[in-house]
Amino acid sequence: MDTDQNSISAERGAYISIIAYIFLASLKLTVGYLGHSKGLWADGLNNATDIVASVAVLIGLKISKIPPDKNHAYGHLRAETIASLIAAFIMITVGIDVITGAIEDFFAEDTQSPSTLTAITALFSAAFMYGIYRYNVALSRKINSASIYAVAQDNRSDALVSVGALVGILGTYIGIAWLDGVAAIVVGIIICKTAVEIFLDASHSLTDGFDEELLQEIGLTISETEGVKEMSEIKARMHGNEILVEATIHVNPLLTVIESHEITVKVEQNLLSEHNVKYAIIHIEPYIASQQ
Repeated sequence: MDTDQNSISAERGAYISIIAYIFLASLKLTVGYLGHSKGLWADGLNNATDIVASVAVLIGLKISKIPPDKNHAYGHLRAETIASLIAAFIMITVGIDVITGAIEDFFAEDTQSPSTLTAITALFSAAFMYGIYRYNVALSRKINSASIYAVAQDNRSDALVSVGALVGILGTYIGIAWLDGVAAIVVGIIICKTAVEIFLDASHSLTDGFDEELLQEIGLTISETEGVKEMSEIKARMHGNEILVEATIHVNPLLTVIESHEITVKVEQNLLSEHNVKYAIIHIEPYIASQQ
């Protein structure tokens, strides 16, 4: 799948999430208010916040498609990673709000029990959002999109929030009112944990961190390319969802410039076919046996 098709697929995933959040936020806020469920109402507010996060991701995807210019020679692909950071910040804010709200509920008295419709709505919302999560996580892996993966994790967190709301509502039916607060706190912690993981992954990429195991695999591909006598240096970094590689290889010093160039072409072809690396800078040095 080429870059343009990846961008279209990523945007489709973001649009699906936005539509789902608008639908669920409207449903939960309405049923939560009319059915006297604080948990479902808070869940609806959570989805309303998610709309903002998904819009941020969509904007990031749009910006990442802007072609290179004089100030951005490598393009704008990192806008997608920045969008993941924004989504993480919004998620952790929601998670903290869920935790503090649940703690406050421990000291509040609720005289009205939630209606049966609120439980049905919470169950439906959890199943619906889990389906959206499965779609987006599969899409993120298919197109290697960090921002869509962040959206998928947010989808999963929202499904868990709905499960927590359901547990809390059912708890009031069997006389365990405090179960609502405990479930909300657990869900809030899960949301915060997911947000921290997304933040660490995005910040690692933005600071040019790279998977060491993958770097070794890329180096092995280069070293095993026909004509490469030795590889003395390799560096890689993520630029959005693209891998940029820079390596120094040593070849037979008696080769012509054209013959040496052909070896670099083979290296680039192998990197593309085996690791989907589309951007590689290969430096050539003469191989000297005594340097080993």
